[in-house]
Amino acid sequence: MANLKEVRTRIASVSSTQQITSAMKMVSAAKFRRAQNAILGMRPYAARMQEIIADIDVDDGVQTPYHDVRQVKSVLLVVVTSNKGLCGAFNSNVIKQATARVSHYRSLPSAPVVKMITLGKRGSEFFARQEGLLVASH
Repeated sequence: MANLKEVRTRIASVSSTQQITSAMKMVSAAKFRRAQNAILGMRPYAARMQEIIADIDVDDGVQTPYHDVRQVKSVLLVVVTSNKGLCGAFNSNVIKQATARVSHYRSLPSAPVVKMITLGKRGSEFFARQEGLLVASH
C-alpha cells in the first residue's frame, strides 16, 4: 500500500499536469480564434473576387484575350521538393506527379517543349538524370 508521501507526490503531479493541460487548451483556443477571425476577414475579398471572375466569363459576345484558345508550344514545370528525406511520402508524391505531367505533355499531339526548374535536393537529383529537361536547379 502507498504511504502518505507517495500519495501527496501523486496528487501534486496530477495537479501539475492539469495546469499544463489547461494552459495548452487556452493557447489552442486563442490560436483557433485568431485563425477563425482571419478567415472571416477574408470573406469580403473572396466574394468580390467571385464577382470579378463571374464578370470575365460572360456569354454576351465580349471577347478578351483570356477567351482565346491557344496552342501550347512550351511548358515550364516548377517542382518543389525538400532537401532531406524526412518528409514522409511528400518527395516521392511530388516527383511522381511531375513525372506524370511531363509524360502527359509529351504525349499530346502537338508535343510542346517541356522544361523544368527544381527547388530542393531530392527533385534536382531525380530529374538531373533526364536529358534536356532540367533548366535550373536551386
